[in-house]
Amino acid sequence: MDVAVANNWRSIVEEAVEFRRALHRAPELTWAERETAASIRARLDDLGIEWRECAQTGTIARLAAGASGRHVALRADIDALPIDERSGADWASERPGCMHACGHDGHAATLLAAAGWLKAREDELPGPVTLLFQPAEEGGHGAKAMIDDGALEGVEAIFGWHNWPAIPFGRAVCPDGAVMAGNGTFEITVRGQGGHASQPELCRDPVLAAASIVNALQQVVSRRISPQAPTVLSITSIRADGGAPTVIPDSAGLGGSFRLGDPDTRRQMTELIGEIARNTAAAHGVEADVSIHPRYDATVNHAAEAARYREALGAELGTDALDADLKTPIMASEDFSYYLKKIPGAFALVGADDGQGHDHPCHSPKYDFNDRLIDVVGRIYARIAGCPVEEQ
Repeated sequence: MDVAVANNWRSIVEEAVEFRRALHRAPELTWAERETAASIRARLDDLGIEWRECAQTGTIARLAAGASGRHVALRADIDALPIDERSGADWASERPGCMHACGHDGHAATLLAAAGWLKAREDELPGPVTLLFQPAEEGGHGAKAMIDDGALEGVEAIFGWHNWPAIPFGRAVCPDGAVMAGNGTFEITVRGQGGHASQPELCRDPVLAAASIVNALQQVVSRRISPQAPTVLSITSIRADGGAPTVIPDSAGLGGSFRLGDPDTRRQMTELIGEIARNTAAAHGVEADVSIHPRYDATVNHAAEAARYREALGAELGTDALDADLKTPIMASEDFSYYLKKIPGAFALVGADDGQGHDHPCHSPKYDFNDRLIDVVGRIYARIAGCPVEEQ
């Protein structure tokens, strides 16, 4: 990096914004982030930061490896989603069926901005800083793969963030305890006996049973699990296999997901889904096969690290920044939970809605990352690392 740029935070941010928009034009799905990884590594080369491959398309870089203070890690995710973009942005995805609909392009650019500032001041860092550019957050368990490949070796605390359009720009949340929910998905196949629609008494109707299972499962939250527990259960698909307007099919299928604010609720939820589906099916004279897939655990902040994060947020955003009106844990999930189960750390949600079209939720085809966050969170990351950005 040019010395003049390295000493000018505004120039660093401008370059990071351009980098973000380039990533946005060329998104790549989970475990296919090869060009994205190459771009990140080339940028690290430009900054004079050594790196190594981790978990195939992930990248680890380290600054001030010999410093004596606490070793912290800063993380960004890099994968996109299988969505056709309709944001209308000049830098919209050029790849049909794939877009950065969650802002991981912005997360990566923000970490690179912080990296540029910190590299130019490497001798001033109080302790080592590891930079994690992680693939496969969108359901691919990329954090686990990074950990398995040594991403946390020597690291004593880790920090991450997610942009959040439901929070006003300039506000943030970083609670002690759970900040994001755990999740899981399930599939239920209802097996009956098909036949002519005019003679339902000669059939064992899986469609009727499936409809009853839907209604029964919607009563799990508040009737079988305490209404005080932050829990969501949603049926997201229903189908009938081999049916027609005059044919009752042999089988029907359901699919859905659940969200858990309390990790201890997972076993109860899993047991209830199976129990209710099978017993409801039996009451209709049919059978139900249940398959449940655990995904991510709740993202649970450690108190000391969350306090340190809130201090940095307040220093950069103002003392009232943490008054965001958002109940936590939110019911979305994050594989940052893997890191927090291994070492102390904290995760923050930082507001994106500035009244300029950045209120579309993550995973919407109209979503676009708010580039103003690169400046804000880049400063926060630099402060957490121990080298705050000086006013220009």
